[in-house]
Amino acid sequence: MTALFGVFLLTLLVITALAIVHTTHLFAAVILTSIFSLLMAANFFLLDAADVALTEAAIGAGVSMVLFLGALALTGEHERKVTSNRLLPLCVVAVTTLIMIYATFDKPRFGDPEAPVHQHVAPWYIEKTSEYIDIPNIVTAVLGSFRGYDTLGEVFVVFTAGIGVLFLFSARPGNKTGRQRQAAAEPGQGLRHYTVPRVVGRLLIPFILLFGLYVQFHGEYGPGGGFQAGAIVAAAFILYALLEGETQALRALPMRALIGLVAGGALLFGGTGVAGMLLGSNFLDYSVLATDPVAGQQLGILLIEAGVGITVTGVLLAVFHAFAARGRI
Repeated sequence: MTALFGVFLLTLLVITALAIVHTTHLFAAVILTSIFSLLMAANFFLLDAADVALTEAAIGAGVSMVLFLGALALTGEHERKVTSNRLLPLCVVAVTTLIMIYATFDKPRFGDPEAPVHQHVAPWYIEKTSEYIDIPNIVTAVLGSFRGYDTLGEVFVVFTAGIGVLFLFSARPGNKTGRQRQAAAEPGQGLRHYTVPRVVGRLLIPFILLFGLYVQFHGEYGPGGGFQAGAIVAAAFILYALLEGETQALRALPMRALIGLVAGGALLFGGTGVAGMLLGSNFLDYSVLATDPVAGQQLGILLIEAGVGITVTGVLLAVFHAFAARGRI
C-alpha cells in the first residue's frame, strides 16, 4: 500500500512539474511550486525522513511561496515569450535525464540492509549515540554533535545569504530606511479589511508559534530542530505581516532586532564551540560543558540548536521585509 501511494505521489510530482514548466502565468507557477513542495514533503514522510519533510513543508511550501509572491509583485503576471531556438536546452535536459536514469541502475535496492551507507558509519552512530549523548533522535545527535562542523557551515551559509540579500536591497539608490518606510506606509495595508482571513489568521498565529517552540525544544526526542523551528516561527510572523501590514509587523519585531537575531544565533553556535576550547577540549566538543559528559553533550546540542533557530528566523524575516520594502519596478 505504501509503495502504491508512493507511485501516486510521484505521478502527481511529474504532472505538477510539467505544469510549472508549461504555464506562462507566473502566479499559477508560484502556486504550483508550493504544491510541488507539499508533495515532496509527503514523499519525505514516506521515506521516514520526517526532519527533512518538516523543513520542506515550512520553507518550500510556506516561506518560499511568500518570497516568490513578493518577487512576483516586482514583475509582470505573465512570462515573456521566448523566440530563440529551444533545441539545445531540450537536448541538454534529455541527455541529463538519461544519465541520471543510467546512474540509478547502480543504486542499492530501497531498504537494503547491505547497502554501503548501512555498512559505514551508520551502525556506529546507532550504537554509540545512547552511550555518548543519550538522546532518542539520532538525526539530531549526528547533525548537532558528531557532524557539528557541517551544521555550523550550514548556519553560516544561511547567515551569509541573509547578509547578501540585505546588502543588495540596501544598496539600491533611493532606498528608504525602516522608519521612513513605516511613515510612508498606508494605514490600509495588509488584510485588515478582510474579516475572515484576519480572524482565522490571528487565531492560528499563537498555535504556529507554539508548534515552532515545540519543534525547537523537542528535536532531541523526535523530528525537529533549529532549522525547522526557525522556519515555522518566521512563517508565523510573516502571516502576521500579511494580515496586519508590514508596519505592524516591524513594530512587533523591528529590523534592528532581526539583525540582532541573524548575528546572535550564529554567534551563539560559534560561541558554544569556543566555550569547549576554553574549557580545555576541542572546538564543538560539548562534553566539557558540564560535569557529566553526557549532560554536557545535551546542553551543547540545546544551545547550538537554539542558535540555528534564531539565525534562521532572523534571516527569513529580514529577507521577507527586504522584499516587502521594494516598490514596484
